[in-house]
Amino acid sequence: MKIAILAETAPGETRVAAIPETVKKFAALGAGVAVEAGAGARAGVADEEFAAAGAMVGPRPEVLS
Repeated sequence: MKIAILAETAPGETRVAAIPETVKKFAALGAGVAVEAGAGARAGVADEEFAAAGAMVGPRPEVLS
């Protein structure tokens, strides 16, 4: 199973659908996790944190493929 975390597009929305700790839990359950680059920026979560947790970080088309 692949889980995709996308950047929020609603004006003023600062939340992100998952945090690095959640990514670790999903990965431990055997899921692949892909995060759109910049998805956590407004929530203060850097792409590097998602990558360190085991997510593939990239542009939206790659995350959705």
